[in-house]
Amino acid sequence: MQQDDITRIRNFGRSVAVEVGALEDSFLNRGRPLGSARVLNAIGLGYENVSDLRAKLKLDTGLLSRLLRGLEGEGLIKTKPNPEDRRSRISTLTAKGKAEFDIYETLSDERAAAILARHKEARRLLDAMDVVTITLSRDEIVFEEADYASEIATRCLEAFAAELSKRLNLEFDLENSGVPELSQMRPPHGTFVVARLGDMPIGCVGIKGKGGPIAEIKRMWIAPAGRGLGLARRLMTTAEEAARAMGIQTLRLDTNSTLFEAAALYRDMGWHEIPRFNDDPYPDLFFEKHL
Repeated sequence: MQQDDITRIRNFGRSVAVEVGALEDSFLNRGRPLGSARVLNAIGLGYENVSDLRAKLKLDTGLLSRLLRGLEGEGLIKTKPNPEDRRSRISTLTAKGKAEFDIYETLSDERAAAILARHKEARRLLDAMDVVTITLSRDEIVFEEADYASEIATRCLEAFAAELSKRLNLEFDLENSGVPELSQMRPPHGTFVVARLGDMPIGCVGIKGKGGPIAEIKRMWIAPAGRGLGLARRLMTTAEEAARAMGIQTLRLDTNSTLFEAAALYRDMGWHEIPRFNDDPYPDLFFEKHL
């Protein structure tokens, strides 16, 4: 990495620190620094267990304890033993704390809107922010099975269709692309895996099965902002492991040669090309892998 690249990263860090108020003694003019405000915000968002709070904010025990005592001293929170586990503690907002949380939310929304208003192409700015957010929080991305009819799955599928429409220069229709029955995408026949950062969908992949030894990989997608981080390979590996656990011996998939990154990944992961095996109008490449 060149020194100029290092300098650009450091300049970016300084700009963000100033913009988000990290150096302010009174964040958003509410009388307390950013650290205390972040703790109050996290508790208001539901991170009441102190150990969860510490993990969420990546704070050491001593610093978090001091911040919690400060908020208690202001009458904004109450901390007590967890009734379900006396070895842990929970912190909850008081009525005064809830009011302060709401004020912070309003002021933070106004600051965010002001930042977006500076750029005439706000979408470019948001896309760049997503790249930074996902890169910095890569280790916090969760890979988990989700119901194919769930909200997060639907959001992934809508993004998947929009991406293909753009890349293939046509109106991609999920219904015309071998839309599976729900039972085919649920255990014990199949599954659907999503990658998410908080409630932000980062990627997805499905296994469409009928109970036999052969199944298909469907709806493989990674958000543009999440590419270059190895997430597609992790998704595919997760899908292959899930297929093995269900007793599936062979996986097949299709793609379009326009999606050259996907085709390159499949080949690199040991998939080999086979003749067409379906009547889906969109793909022109077909792959298979024996597990």
